Amino acid sequence: MAGLMAGFGHYTHAVVRGVPASLAKDALRSCQAEVDLAKTQREHEAYVEVLGTRLGLEVVELPADESLPDCVFVEDAAVVCGDTALITRPGAESRRRETEVMKGALKNLNLNIVEMTDENATLDGGDVLFTGREFFVGLSKRTNQRGAEILADAFKDYAVSTVPVLDGLHLKSFCSMGGPGLIVIGSSEPAQKALKIMQQMSDHRYDKLTVPDDLAANCIYMNLPNKGHVLLHCTAEEYPESAKVFEKLKDHMLIPVSNMEKVKVDGALTCCSVLINKKANI
Repeated sequence: MAGLMAGFGHYTHAVVRGVPASLAKDALRSCQAEVDLAKTQREHEAYVEVLGTRLGLEVVELPADESLPDCVFVEDAAVVCGDTALITRPGAESRRRETEVMKGALKNLNLNIVEMTDENATLDGGDVLFTGREFFVGLSKRTNQRGAEILADAFKDYAVSTVPVLDGLHLKSFCSMGGPGLIVIGSSEPAQKALKIMQQMSDHRYDKLTVPDDLAANCIYMNLPNKGHVLLHCTAEEYPESAKVFEKLKDHMLIPVSNMEKVKVDGALTCCSVLINKKANI
């Protein structure tokens, strides 16, 4: 198992996509809130700049598509692990075409493409938590059992367990990885129940970092050359109590990244990029 964990958090590339003007009015959302488009675009530019300029990843920027108001949330269109990319079948029908451009981008990066063609299957990448050892797949409004089975078939080297998501949009609406073997989890009862199920399903004992706000539990962990452990997390302005909890991670380079606008259309930090570790061609 140590071998499987060795490269956890190592990334070389990030795929992102522009924010369409249609996001403000037409993106799917669970609550009606006014979205400031210019602020959303600035927020996203800052996020992309952290990935590319500050962290040195090679960023592949796909153009926004006005006919796909949710297209900035690229995570839902693909699950990448190693050199395999599973092109998903998003649970919301209005989002299905988002996978076309993503598939092209991942092909250009020479990944092995697996497509989810079964019309009974749905899977959003936001429901997929990869721990470096195994996958947990949230069964939610957007992801079903068949989708989880196809993911298990695509990534045969890893165990895949399913977790009911009874509250919130996706599994990663209240959890994510904060480091090797460390799950960041929200403090709500549904989040804690989901964590309990994950712990019962796994042969591994994960450490946990509990944050008061569920949405703040969605963060991005990387382990990068010359930078070490890096964590992109919520800002103190958004979630002051949760931001304090991250300060306990003394070994991490902590980078607060604002998500104040995108959260209004159910977006989180992990939603806006697909991270890839491309081995150098030797």
